[in-house]
Amino acid sequence: MDGIVEHIGRLPEYALTWLPLVFLGLIVYLIWRTLQFMPRVKPTTVEPDSKSSVRWDDIAGVDEAAKELQEVVDFLQHPKRFAQLGARVPKGILLYGPPGTGKTLLAKAVANASGASFYSQSASAFVEMFAGLGAARIRKLFETARNNAPAIVFIDELDAVGMRRSGTSHNREHDQTLNQLLVELDGFRSPDQVVLIGASNRLEDLDPALLRPGRFDRQILVSPPDLAGREAILEVHTRGKPLADDVDLNVVARHTAGLAGADLANICNEAAIFAGRAERGEVTQADFDAAIERIVAGLQQSRVVTEKEKRILAFHEAGHALMSHLVGEPMPVQKVTIVSRGQALGYTLNTPQEDRYLHTKDEFLDLLKVMLAGRAAEQIVFGAVTNGAANDLERVTELARRMVFEFGMSDEVASRTMRADNYALSEHTKRVRDEEQARLTDHAYAEAVRLLAKHRSSLDRLSALLLEKETLHRPELEELFSTIERESNSSEAVGTPRVVAMPSDPSTR
Repeated sequence: MDGIVEHIGRLPEYALTWLPLVFLGLIVYLIWRTLQFMPRVKPTTVEPDSKSSVRWDDIAGVDEAAKELQEVVDFLQHPKRFAQLGARVPKGILLYGPPGTGKTLLAKAVANASGASFYSQSASAFVEMFAGLGAARIRKLFETARNNAPAIVFIDELDAVGMRRSGTSHNREHDQTLNQLLVELDGFRSPDQVVLIGASNRLEDLDPALLRPGRFDRQILVSPPDLAGREAILEVHTRGKPLADDVDLNVVARHTAGLAGADLANICNEAAIFAGRAERGEVTQADFDAAIERIVAGLQQSRVVTEKEKRILAFHEAGHALMSHLVGEPMPVQKVTIVSRGQALGYTLNTPQEDRYLHTKDEFLDLLKVMLAGRAAEQIVFGAVTNGAANDLERVTELARRMVFEFGMSDEVASRTMRADNYALSEHTKRVRDEEQARLTDHAYAEAVRLLAKHRSSLDRLSALLLEKETLHRPELEELFSTIERESNSSEAVGTPRVVAMPSDPSTR
């Protein structure tokens, strides 16, 4: 190194003056050569999608949203009728809701029913690293739609381009793309007969300027279907499938509460796969039961567990099942097993009898006891707990947090919420909030331990049966609980101490 420095020092003075310029020229040349090989990115040509084949008959479980969108179809088919009354079609219609509820299907059904040109784009197609390209694509899309009116422009995952702007944002390209979208919506005129339909799973993340009337005039919630909606969806997806006489779609719908249309379609397909795998000519009710279990609990695993672990699992799952029966929880146990599925070594499957949207504080407290009963059973029987309750603890923590943070179901603060993102809360209020959450979970765990210890003999009998058969279904569980109750009543009738009793007074829970 010293030799190189000495050699450079011997160069003429004019060479030292031009040497930095040579290096600078070399850098400029390399950058120029790199740009020569970069692709020329231009706004893509927008072509209408092939005519949609989705009909209104292919959509079920979203009757309210479908009714709203049928008005758009009427406008596109009979624009003069509305123009004479001074009415104008909504410029934008925003479909929002959980994934898989049918937002894209609704947009395709509108395009099919109206006969309009249908332009479908994902919002991610407008997000580019090159400045101005996203805005150019927005302009091209709407220009093409206007030239081919009547037309429907459908932008899926709208939050990718319409995300809320912040004062500290440095993503100028995103802002330019969003601003161009806002300008295009303001430029709509009634004679254009162009309707924008957007879909998003994250309404709270969209920019307020995008949601105001005059841009997205209508916001339609596409929620998961209720019981009747799930049964109608199952009927749609079982068309063309040979069903056995024992298939009851109403029962399948009752066992799939909370699932979206995409999940139900997947269940129907999985049931057909199970039937084909068994080389049957019809899809049976057992195939649907296996498909539900496959979707909800995951794929059956062939994990090898020791006899000690198997016994721990049996008591853990027996604790969940017995506690569900003791508290009279409105989601009866349909199945309890110690056969591994997905990431779970065993599981207890509860399904509601009906769709419910309102729950009392006592019902939530009972649910906490059910979720903690597995760990409580381990504590009672083995005197120690394992890591098998990790998922239970996560669910318990989330439910207790919502009870305190959102539902106002705490004893200390019951008239207002204490959301985690509210930075205006005082330190005292935050401490009270955390203490209330801990009090709910600790009290539920203590109650679970007390109830299971009181009914220890029932816990032992259920776990023994579970070790013997590995999987118990609802009829077997009902028979076992009925036997236990009859024996308990018989022992009380002869004056002997009651060993097992199912509490009827809520105060004993």
